[in-house]
Amino acid sequence: MLRISWTAKKTNDTVLEEAHTTRLLVCKIRKRQATFFGHVMRREKLENLVTTGMLEGKRSRGKQREKLIEGLTDWLKAGKSLEAIEATKDRKKWRTMIANAVKQGT
Repeated sequence: MLRISWTAKKTNDTVLEEAHTTRLLVCKIRKRQATFFGHVMRREKLENLVTTGMLEGKRSRGKQREKLIEGLTDWLKAGKSLEAIEATKDRKKWRTMIANAVKQGT
């Protein structure tokens, strides 16, 4: 297709730039994560506490796992996680934030 040898040391990003495409699968997964997060945050149940990471108790030793909310705020460029949580309460605002992030293709 692009005639890139398997021995060539090129990153995936450079190959995608040469092909003039974006990572469609990653964008689809992040969009679904964001819609699921918005759905969960509009409810007031245990799932809400789990996704935000606000459970009581000690966390295990070692490197801590990244919370879902932290990954989404980075992708949506929402600034703080509290802004993203407040945006989920308004469906239209949340959907526009997701649509803008998908258009940017990051």
